Amino acid sequence: MTPDLQTARQMAQSHCDAWTGRNPQDVANRYAKVTTMGMNGGDPMTSQAEIAEMAAGFMADFPDLVLKLDTVLVADHHMVYAWTFEGHHKETGNHVSFSGWEEWDLDDDLRVTRSLGWYDAADYERQVTGE
Repeated sequence: MTPDLQTARQMAQSHCDAWTGRNPQDVANRYAKVTTMGMNGGDPMTSQAEIAEMAAGFMADFPDLVLKLDTVLVADHHMVYAWTFEGHHKETGNHVSFSGWEEWDLDDDLRVTRSLGWYDAADYERQVTGE
């Protein structure tokens, strides 16, 4: 199945809702069993379990996190969605707000087979530490 723009938007919103709902397994279930997910060119995660662990880490660090959908683009089995992450860091108490995007390749069941994500990691660190 190739998603239309409305379907792609619903997929991205459901992904944001899983993050905001603080359900790491719901986040991971959006990915195919055989998948890769990389952020900022780092070593990719290659399983739903690794993705759930990463999501759980962010959820623990930001107990009030909200992931907001900014925009979606779709072409064939490929989509891009832009998001804004906000929350207060558990250790520092600092409010953190940063934006990024993910490029998703989708299988016929609309599960993510490959994700490349990007955000400004230096800005994120500055906000967390307050420096």
